[in-house]
Amino acid sequence: MTEADPGLQLVHLLRALTVQFDLAGAAFAQANGLHATDLRALIHLLDAGRAGLDPTPGWLGGQLGLNSASVTALADRLEHLGLVRRERDTTDRRRVLLRVTAQATALGWGFFGPLIGRIVTATRPFTPAELATADRVLRAILGSADTGIENSAH
Repeated sequence: MTEADPGLQLVHLLRALTVQFDLAGAAFAQANGLHATDLRALIHLLDAGRAGLDPTPGWLGGQLGLNSASVTALADRLEHLGLVRRERDTTDRRRVLLRVTAQATALGWGFFGPLIGRIVTATRPFTPAELATADRVLRAILGSADTGIENSAH
């Protein structure tokens, strides 16, 4: 593999994009009194909601590589800030689900909305076929970058 390898060029671009997203996330977390893990938890919970999943504390711990006590402290912090609520599963009352509040969603859109808008605008010159290819490439990269954290949670 050489620096001219197109795949390696994509790795460098993705790394630069990751740094930019990390900086934006850090600014959001600092502005809202959150830990970096709090922000990652909110992102996982939002993604779960979009996927139609019912995230539990155990599921979230698996996503973040956290033990039960750490997830409890995390959920307590987010609930105290009004960003997450715990609710009983209607089909299994023993199970607790974690839900992102409307307040958290509004806070996120207020901060990240302009960035998301610029990204969506940047994609407009591309054809649906080009965007479909980009989607396939990014999904393949995402699959290959899986760290297996959920398998190593304690």
